[in-house]
Amino acid sequence: MVTIDFSKTFTNKFSKIKEILLKTKIKKQVRKITDNPKIGKPMRNIRKGTRELYIKPFRLSYRYFENENRIEILDIYHKKQQ
Repeated sequence: MVTIDFSKTFTNKFSKIKEILLKTKIKKQVRKITDNPKIGKPMRNIRKGTRELYIKPFRLSYRYFENENRIEILDIYHKKQQ
């Protein structure tokens, strides 16, 4: 079983989202990540070791620790902030 940890930045930004539809999309993507942690696009350079999933118009950034069987949801940010 995969355990999920949420960073403070993610929980703060998630709590500020007012659109219910967007929140449900994010929750659905988190469930998909728990089913298959390698579903996201692997990042390079500065963000090496993390993965991202696209949730229009946001990006969900997470890190998968394979040896610990743990996922850490790092951040959600707008595509333009990349």
